[in-house]
Amino acid sequence: MSNVFIAFQTNDDTRPIIESILADNPLAVLDEQPAMVKISAEGKLVVKRESIEERIGRRFDLQELQINLITLSGHLDEDDDQFTLAWKN
Repeated sequence: MSNVFIAFQTNDDTRPIIESILADNPLAVLDEQPAMVKISAEGKLVVKRESIEERIGRRFDLQELQINLITLSGHLDEDDDQFTLAWKN
């Protein structure tokens, strides 16, 4: 199975997003660079709106991810509650 990944700019807005992704994907691997954070996992990564909202204390629209998104790899499946990257076989 191949890895999927998502990369964000490193800033105050992305910290709770990154914490949420790591909490919801315990096998994910964090790669921190000076201006970028890349999170990868084998096969699948899930970003949950509810987890982000718990950390930031307000409503969060998953479209807000795109403000600080650098790149991603994997097939994207998105709805109002979840942003999933996976490789479909």
